[in-house]
Amino acid sequence: MKKLSLILVSLFLCVAFANAQDKVAAKFDKNVHDFGKVAEEAGQVTSEFTFTNIGKAPLLIQRVAVSCGCTTTSYTKEPVLPGKKGSIKISYSTTGRVGSFNKTTTVFTNVPDSTFRLVIKGEVLPKK
Repeated sequence: MKKLSLILVSLFLCVAFANAQDKVAAKFDKNVHDFGKVAEEAGQVTSEFTFTNIGKAPLLIQRVAVSCGCTTTSYTKEPVLPGKKGSIKISYSTTGRVGSFNKTTTVFTNVPDSTFRLVIKGEVLPKK
């Protein structure tokens, strides 16, 4: 009986260790970008958020949700292999939007139980 228990515990630990090796994880270089003061005439400002797959399995961006229609995104569509980088570009339309802005983009990936929040902020100055 002791041998059977020892074998079952060993098997359980091996499976747990194997699953831990296949984890997906990401690390962003930054989570916030401050454009500072930008002219309304700029029309659009863009920031690129770079991330690294620090896990042991391919990382896939499943979808990206923006907080309003004044913000658009483009992002790496193919799976990002372990150790490789991907990016998300977030653009904000300044036209007709004078004043401060603080917009959040939520990134959904295949990282279990995790979403990433990216923020752009700044102040749009009126036309002269």
